[in-house]
Amino acid sequence: MTPALRYLFVVAGATVSILLFLLASASDNSGLFDRYYGWLLGLNAAVALALLILVGVSLFRLYSRYRAGKFGSKLMTRLVLLFAAIGVLPGLVIFLVSVQFVSHSIDSWFNVRIEEALDAGLNLGRDALDKAVADLNAQTKKTSNLLAEEQFYAAPAILARFVKTHPGTQSAIIVDAEGGLIVSATGPQRINLSADLPNAPMLAVAKSEESYAQAEGGSELRDDRVGAPPPPLPDASNVLRVRVLMAIPDPVQPNGAHLAPRFLQIIQAVPPKLAANGEMLRTAYSEYKERFVARVGLRKMYIETLTLTLLLAVFGAIAAAFLIANDLAQPLLLLAEGTRAVAGGDLSPRPIVASSDELGTLTQSFNTMTRQLSDARIAVDKNRAALQNAKAHLESVLANMSAGVMVLDGEFRLVSCNDSVERILQHAGVTMIGQQLTEIDGLQEFANAIVAAFSAQSAHSAAGRNVQRLHWQRQIEIPRPANSANPDEHDLTLLTRGSRLPVESGSGYIVVFDDITDVISAQRSIAWGEVARRLAHEIKNPLTPIQLSAERLQMKLESRLEQQNDVDLLNKATTTIVNQVAAMKRMVDDFRDYARTPPAVLEPLDVNALVEEILNLYLSGEGSDIIHLALAPQLPLVMGDATQLRQVIHNLLQNAQDALLDQPPAGAAPRIDVVTEAIHYQSADGGTRVAVRLAISDNGPGFAPKILARAFEPYVTSKARGTGLGLAMVKKIIDEHGGRIDIQNHVDRSGASVLILLLKLAPVQLA
Repeated sequence: MTPALRYLFVVAGATVSILLFLLASASDNSGLFDRYYGWLLGLNAAVALALLILVGVSLFRLYSRYRAGKFGSKLMTRLVLLFAAIGVLPGLVIFLVSVQFVSHSIDSWFNVRIEEALDAGLNLGRDALDKAVADLNAQTKKTSNLLAEEQFYAAPAILARFVKTHPGTQSAIIVDAEGGLIVSATGPQRINLSADLPNAPMLAVAKSEESYAQAEGGSELRDDRVGAPPPPLPDASNVLRVRVLMAIPDPVQPNGAHLAPRFLQIIQAVPPKLAANGEMLRTAYSEYKERFVARVGLRKMYIETLTLTLLLAVFGAIAAAFLIANDLAQPLLLLAEGTRAVAGGDLSPRPIVASSDELGTLTQSFNTMTRQLSDARIAVDKNRAALQNAKAHLESVLANMSAGVMVLDGEFRLVSCNDSVERILQHAGVTMIGQQLTEIDGLQEFANAIVAAFSAQSAHSAAGRNVQRLHWQRQIEIPRPANSANPDEHDLTLLTRGSRLPVESGSGYIVVFDDITDVISAQRSIAWGEVARRLAHEIKNPLTPIQLSAERLQMKLESRLEQQNDVDLLNKATTTIVNQVAAMKRMVDDFRDYARTPPAVLEPLDVNALVEEILNLYLSGEGSDIIHLALAPQLPLVMGDATQLRQVIHNLLQNAQDALLDQPPAGAAPRIDVVTEAIHYQSADGGTRVAVRLAISDNGPGFAPKILARAFEPYVTSKARGTGLGLAMVKKIIDEHGGRIDIQNHVDRSGASVLILLLKLAPVQLA
């Protein structure tokens, strides 16, 4: 049983005890508790329901453990049932007997004869009161007739004599039809006559009937069947008295006139003994009626008290059964739980049962055994953690290396690799694991080179040469994979190093390689720049003398030759020399421009205006109909060098024209498109920026795949008379402008496009 359930059982027991005390006290003060009977009943039902829920939860938990087959659940079930039976059966017997006893004893308290005697006494008191009313009514009538016979001035004396001769008379008054006081006479105990004046209902009864006669005060003895019920006394007095209001006969006057209506009222107190006995009888009858009415509620209270006592006994027995069963089964449950925990790998110590018997000793021995196992496992876990940390460190280093790392077994099967292998070779590392390198599609050349390198190292070691050399290094070129993002680019150049490595199955190999393709390309550019500088220096100096010498020979010898054939031969030879010298000068100038391109002077520049200026030269000459413009309006200004960008556009247009002249498109007219547009792109900081793009496209043959891969390298050209420096210079100029350049063949049609993206925009000038 959980501590929460223990606490709830204790709180419920205390609450039920308080309620039982309150219900037991109801028999002494039933009137007070009868007013709060509904609240007590609802509170009792709520507490009983709460107890039922607590016991139900405990039984459900025990049932769930029993159904699950947990160790100790059967023993706890047996103990709970046993103790519950011990508590429920005796309590049920006592409850049945008590209910029968309470029901019969309460009914015996109310005898039919007692109730009849009280009713008879009450009727007797009412008869005596009725006789007093009748006597006073007769006396009032007699006095009224006397007043009618006498003169008006004799009325006070008649009233005073009546009060004096009739003890107990409180007042005798004569009022008019509106209840106004005319004449009065009071007894020694009556001072406030305003309280004795009749009201309108009384006067109405006296007018319509013979008289108004009613008892006032002592409502249980008053006969409410005669006349209208009187209002409460104005002075709040509860003295039992009799009031008679009667109209005074109107005597006939000598002149035949009639007097105004007059009423005689006499109020007389009931004899004190009769009033006291009547009040005592009324009180006794009221208390008897109250107890008689409350007997059903009292029986319910007693039965509820007994019921709650039974519930407390039942729930207490069940709770005690749970507590005792838990205390007895706890050591066994702890051992069973500890055994399952050890089987699952949990060697934490179990709670020790504070007991001096064999179960307590068994739990202590079990904890000692688990502590020893835990210490041994902690040592093993510490060693394993150290190995895992070392492995994680090594894997982290390998994963963050830019170089690709491969581990191979003795059969050159891939055992493991880092992420850089997948990035460089464009092959998924997971698919390559476990395969021989020579069997992986697209890596045959790379695998053959590695196998050959290790084989050569083994041959050298077997021959006794290079014994101290533990690894090899070489540069390997392999074709770019077909699934690469740019399959038309030039081959990959890998700087590869290899060494032997012990693995689980014997000896293995480790291969580390870097992609140095961009490094080689940069080295080529640097080398060509150096070659260009030297060629421009060494070749340009003798070209001018050669050209001048040839021209001088033509000028001196042409007039001296007699044969026309000799003249033609001379002219042809000198023209050839001059043309070749001019071509060599152009090549030297290209080398010089590539090697020593002056730094760009960036100024605000309108790309559309520059394009239109350049195309005016082309549109006015031959073949102008093949050039088509599509310039975006309101193009933003860029920061650029007009001279260098003019050279770029000239070069690209000339290349497009040369491509169309060398190989015109089949079935279509030659076409060159020059397009400018503003594009939006997302910068590294997440913002949106604007750039200007210039595209020059043609529908010629396009670039060859190998040329496309290395188009921007020096001396790479498909022209018979080209130097291969045009696109290299274009790229260099665009790089100095901070832009980007890209070339691509058309996918859906013939031809190629050169795309230039200028990222540096001119600052906006505020008006």
